[in-house]
Amino acid sequence: MFQGLVALCLAGCATAPTPTQPAPEAAATQPAAPATEAPATPAPEPVKEAAPAQSPQAPAKKEPARPWADEVLYFVVVDRFADGDPSNNEKGDVKAPGTFHGGDLKGLTANLDELSSLGVTALWVTPLLQQIPGFVTGSGFPDWGYHGYWADDFHALDPRFGTEADFKALVDAAHARGIRVLLDVVYNHPGYNSRYLKDHPDWLRSEDKGTCGSDDLTTCVAGLPDFKTERPEVAKYLLDAQLDWAKRSGVDGFRLDTVKHVSHDFWKEHRRRTRAEVSPDFFLLGEVWGGDVQVLEPYFTPDEMDAGFDFAFVGNTLGFIQGRGRTVAFDRYLQSRAKVTAGHHLAHFLSSHDVDGALHQLQGDVPLFRLAATLQLTTAGIPVIYYGEEVGRAGGDWPQNRSDMPWGKQAVKPGAGKKRDESLREYYKRLIAIRRAHPALSRGVHAPLSTEGDVYVFQRRDEASGDTVVVAVNRGKTKGTASVPWPEAWTGVGEVEDLLNGGRTKAGATLDLALPPLSARILGRVP
Repeated sequence: MFQGLVALCLAGCATAPTPTQPAPEAAATQPAAPATEAPATPAPEPVKEAAPAQSPQAPAKKEPARPWADEVLYFVVVDRFADGDPSNNEKGDVKAPGTFHGGDLKGLTANLDELSSLGVTALWVTPLLQQIPGFVTGSGFPDWGYHGYWADDFHALDPRFGTEADFKALVDAAHARGIRVLLDVVYNHPGYNSRYLKDHPDWLRSEDKGTCGSDDLTTCVAGLPDFKTERPEVAKYLLDAQLDWAKRSGVDGFRLDTVKHVSHDFWKEHRRRTRAEVSPDFFLLGEVWGGDVQVLEPYFTPDEMDAGFDFAFVGNTLGFIQGRGRTVAFDRYLQSRAKVTAGHHLAHFLSSHDVDGALHQLQGDVPLFRLAATLQLTTAGIPVIYYGEEVGRAGGDWPQNRSDMPWGKQAVKPGAGKKRDESLREYYKRLIAIRRAHPALSRGVHAPLSTEGDVYVFQRRDEASGDTVVVAVNRGKTKGTASVPWPEAWTGVGEVEDLLNGGRTKAGATLDLALPPLSARILGRVP
């Protein structure tokens, strides 16, 4: 969640909210080899029609446990993805930015093959708890809790998302496809004017009572009531409730909201209880707003969580591909990410429900966005794909960054008929497939090979598997070239393959590369 004005995007409220009534219904050494050049435009694989949704009852597969470093995480705002049960829809204008649009657990379950065919291996869903009734108007328009961050009952699921049986069915169906599930949970606050203010007024700080503090732990983020998680009975209530959902649903971990607004003592107890009561391997991904290697270290060193978001990735990446700053500076940033506390992970995104979509920031420039996606999926950390960006959902500024999933010709509401870029999706499929086939990309050590000009070349090397991959990116608007020593790890290798575009390069004293404008190459050993 955000702080200050930025926080208002997630809270959906620019000032203290005003509750109102629901809106009316509406609508290797050898002579140097010649430079090899990638095709001017990467040849996409044939676009295929989306596979029909499979039954959630697909037979379960026994998958070996994957390291979390190898996961590709897909983030879904449940209400905006797919409507599988119209009977639980909230009446109202589904085109309005703040209303419930009808997406639910049944819809997500029915369309899991959209994710598995893309190649993602983990799913993060927004909170599912019962939300406050009605809406608030501080955003300038009626704004409901469709996003799930305004809980009113920690012991009930919101019927607009579905039932507990629907939740369990989603987890089981995802597991059958080898997809792990992370549930988003909030410990810092309930929703605006939540019943907890009446039922347990001593549990909360609130603006109405003037009891909000000014530090991270006692502030009322975006005007939301602040749980006094320092009180044992409050911490126990919240932990009991959320851990119970983990046990009953079978999720593989939590995405933790507003981490810095809850104390380290709470997170230590949270870690202890999840390991003791749910699973020793229960995964915790924390959102520490503005997080990076240094910011996350105080949470990683005492082992309060497994991973945290690197908020610096999107700004550094978009700045680099747009030509802002020297290539060597971007490489230094990527090298700095290797300083993450041993045994812990950074998760990096291009878009989210709290920031402008990357494609929007790039003013719809798809070739540039492809470079950003290439860097996201060839560097260290757990890549997080925000729903729909793989098909060109630009997102926009809040609240447009939470628009409906585009389904094109598929009759899936609420985003049926919304344009989608299938060629971009095919590009993502290739990137993900390459990452999953090459542990160097997810677990390897980063080494710069060329950091001059607009052509950036780096190597990823995984000693355990012996896998080595070379990535080259040309951010320039003209053809670029680079010549680097033939990687030592490829000594004795006769030729390597361009895993992204096709074509092979014979071994030589140097690896000579030519790249069209705004293009990338990913080279690895020929199988």
